[in-house]
Amino acid sequence: MERSSFASRSVQFAFLAIVAGAWYLATETGSVSRLFLPPPREVYAALTRLVQTNSFWAAVLVTLTTIAKAYAIALVTGVLAGYLVTRSKLAVRVIEPVVSGLFTIPITLFFPMFILFFGIGTGSKVAYGATYAFFPIALNTIAAFANMEERYLRAARSMGGNSWQIFRYVLMPGALPVLITGMRIGFFICFASVLGGETISSVAGVGRNIALMAELMEPARMYSWILFVIVTSVSLNMIVYNIENRIRDR
Repeated sequence: MERSSFASRSVQFAFLAIVAGAWYLATETGSVSRLFLPPPREVYAALTRLVQTNSFWAAVLVTLTTIAKAYAIALVTGVLAGYLVTRSKLAVRVIEPVVSGLFTIPITLFFPMFILFFGIGTGSKVAYGATYAFFPIALNTIAAFANMEERYLRAARSMGGNSWQIFRYVLMPGALPVLITGMRIGFFICFASVLGGETISSVAGVGRNIALMAELMEPARMYSWILFVIVTSVSLNMIVYNIENRIRDR
């Protein structure tokens, strides 16, 4: 297990090294215009200056707050709706394909409607992120509870277990690995949706600053914001992935 983990980490770091090396060579040799891709040292210098400003942390706070609100709504509604659907086999057969079908529709098409109903502020991004993240959470919740082995439920009932005990000691332990996967996927969809919404139309946040730097033709500052988002996203993914693996191993 340790050897496999070391090998996967080595491949990841090698990939990052290749990307960084290609970026450096492309800018140093002049094969790519610095207007489109500034040198790494300029981006790093811009990021260093950026993190020392109050405006940077204010934008990060706006985005994190928006993501937290959107994800909380998606998590509660997704898990609750998914669980309620699984209480009826007929509902699973009827509703699950509908939810799956809706998830295939690019919700970005309806982003102007979110702006229309919730305004250009954070409200539209909360609604947009929550809506997009709802689907993977609900679908994984349905899959987690609907595919539970019936023999385990019968055994619990035969031993006198009530509804709460069956839920607590049979349904939840069996469904948890799939639930965690759905929560992880939903979180990063929410993360991407909020940032994407801020980039398209917003008055504040990280995404808004990325779009603003592009409008002002300041590529180094724009890439410094993008680099911050990438580092944050990768770090969060590694943390959540490790937590998920620990839960699975219990």
